[in-house]
Amino acid sequence: MHGTLCDFLSDIVQNSFEAGARSVTVTIEESEREIRFTVVDDGKGMTEEVLKRVQDPFYTDGEKHRKRKVGLGIPFLVQAVESVGGDFSIVSEPQVGTTIAFSFRLDHIDCPPLGDLPSTLMGIMGFSGDCNLVVQRFLTGPAGSDSYRVERRELTEVLGDLTTSGTLNLLLGYLRSQETGLDDVRNHA
Repeated sequence: MHGTLCDFLSDIVQNSFEAGARSVTVTIEESEREIRFTVVDDGKGMTEEVLKRVQDPFYTDGEKHRKRKVGLGIPFLVQAVESVGGDFSIVSEPQVGTTIAFSFRLDHIDCPPLGDLPSTLMGIMGFSGDCNLVVQRFLTGPAGSDSYRVERRELTEVLGDLTTSGTLNLLLGYLRSQETGLDDVRNHA
């Protein structure tokens, strides 16, 4: 079960990697009242028929997880989004890719917590494969706005392979510093 918004994000990005994407862009836009996630990939995409069925918890393509009889990731996400007055959209085209966007109203009492965003970003940057991952993070608050951008390809050029504990620890420290850099926007009322 997904306990945080970061769990949903990680699940969607993992789907992109498993769909054979060579490039994935994650955009996270947060304001005082809403957080919006957009994941764009150039993976195998989905046909209209699959796109209609992907929100059905009793549907799975049978390819990614051969023994699994259900596919709960997107249905759970849609249910969570709807329960807090957010929104969900999915657009996909075979051999072109998929775009999934979802938002949560942060002021809703049932909105799950964000979770540990730096750790989640470190985890998705460490997914296996040769896919480039770009994360764009935007925060808007009463004191203005700020943002940061990280790219997997650039990180591996500087840190090396993102699979060892040493490089992952350095990456986590860097991502935490990026989030801390947003504190001026976050903490001014």
